[in-house]
Amino acid sequence: MKIGITYDLRDNYRAAGFSEEETAEFDRNDTIRAIVDTLQNLGYEVDCIGNYEALIRRLLAGNRWDLVFNIAEGLRGFGREGLVPSLLDAYEIPYTFSDPLVLSLTLHKAMAKRVVRDLGIPTPDFFVIEREKKEIIGNFPFPLFAKPVAEGTSKGINAASKILNTSQLTDVCNRLLHQFKQPVLVETYLPGREFTVGIVGSGRQARVIGVMEVILKDNAEVGVYSYTNKEQCEELVEYRIADDITAHRTEKLALAVWHGLGCKDAGRIDFRVDKKGLPNFIEVNPLAGLHPEHSDLCIIASKVGMTYQELLETILSSTFERYPELNSLNRVAHG
Repeated sequence: MKIGITYDLRDNYRAAGFSEEETAEFDRNDTIRAIVDTLQNLGYEVDCIGNYEALIRRLLAGNRWDLVFNIAEGLRGFGREGLVPSLLDAYEIPYTFSDPLVLSLTLHKAMAKRVVRDLGIPTPDFFVIEREKKEIIGNFPFPLFAKPVAEGTSKGINAASKILNTSQLTDVCNRLLHQFKQPVLVETYLPGREFTVGIVGSGRQARVIGVMEVILKDNAEVGVYSYTNKEQCEELVEYRIADDITAHRTEKLALAVWHGLGCKDAGRIDFRVDKKGLPNFIEVNPLAGLHPEHSDLCIIASKVGMTYQELLETILSSTFERYPELNSLNRVAHG
């Protein structure tokens, strides 16, 4: 079986003049190397395609693959994560992870929260700021929390994201609007524990592999899982698998979100606990990072005893269940 890999390589965008933060969601060389090595160890022929531009060129040249392992984040717009899957759908090429609808919906955090709220799942009260103003008035009591509406890897989040008054709200929102050229999501700040939930599988086969608590160390930016804290997680963050009542509640809510949004194969869902001690949905990442040591989903897998190869094999098994025509090819690939 021939598997192509689509991805955005951080070094390529850095060489083109993009900043470190602008490229934070894109993949490192060692991530791609790890995926390639693992797929080859599993017996597959691997073809590194690259980003959406490379995919378009290859498709127009007549290249095809039995399956595409897609981790391409895209560069611009609310539909950027859905671009590669849309192209693959048009050419009827199977691919891993969620479809364009799910990827576009979940990238826009406010839209995703509206759907999740309609499912009856708790999420902090929120509003969206669309343009810069001399004074921005909050719709809910302080403290509030502000972040770009469609970014990942905690881009745009730092200690100033926790907002205590109108002046701070105006300054932070205007800065984010100017820097990221997209609306700003403002929500009620939740003071409690923070969890990220790893899920594998699709539909009824979906299951939680672990609920991981994110604990900031004393030398970390205070109170927020910020861009800096995430990028330097080895020094600033402690991760623990949680197994108490709150974690169990979070696990059930995470599966409800996964099913309600129609996510596929693998991903992460983030929760934070409110002042009443109840977990609230924050956001979902259906295209989670796959760096073996640095990405949260892989950290969860490691902490529950699942190897990197087992994680990728589980993702592929979920994909094969969604594309039954791949099963015969898979059997041939493995003799």
